[in-house]
Amino acid sequence: MNAEPRQRPDFPFVIHRFLPMSPPKPAKLLVGLLSADPALFDTAEQALRPDYGPVDFRSEVFQWDMTHYYEEEMGKHLLRQFMSFGRLISPAALADLKRHTNRLEQSFARPPTAGGARRLNIDPGYLDATKLVLASTKDQAHRIYLSQGIYAEVTLRYHHGAFHPFAYTYPDYCWPQTQAFLKRLRQRYLEQLRQHRAPPGQEGPGEETSGDRIACAGRGVRG
Repeated sequence: MNAEPRQRPDFPFVIHRFLPMSPPKPAKLLVGLLSADPALFDTAEQALRPDYGPVDFRSEVFQWDMTHYYEEEMGKHLLRQFMSFGRLISPAALADLKRHTNRLEQSFARPPTAGGARRLNIDPGYLDATKLVLASTKDQAHRIYLSQGIYAEVTLRYHHGAFHPFAYTYPDYCWPQTQAFLKRLRQRYLEQLRQHRAPPGQEGPGEETSGDRIACAGRGVRG
């Protein structure tokens, strides 16, 4: 007796309802400053304040000896500081922000008669609830092109109560000083985001962060 032919079931599919696109949530602007002259940190703050508001958090100033890459241009005994600004920004503004800080670096550089070398390095980026994103003018496999020569890099991701690096993450973003700053900054950002969403007087309680910790699972390398 011949068996009945088997019918092939229809290929499973899912119908997705098209949803309207929405703008991204605002993000927290921060900059990493590097110089042998700490007075330039205050100068950079004053130059950025008109566009991005007053600084609301700043890290301590600490020694930065991660690489000799910048010494020929900027000198030895480099110092590092991070600061954030009170005004939230759109993530779409990152490329414009990087071009702005590039112009500031040039304005602070030594005059052409003295070689025109930079005296201050400014690394802008933004933080949201899940990640830290930095801007760069250098293309790499892990960076996405934005516009006019600017790329974006997810430097840290926030997962299970901690910031975690990638293989390419710069080591100074894993340092305890930096991690302590980012922990405070993320908490402040979430508070601002709630105020941004809620009607006046209905902001609600702050996020419980006692269980949060910020730690790096490994060490990155410069890329």
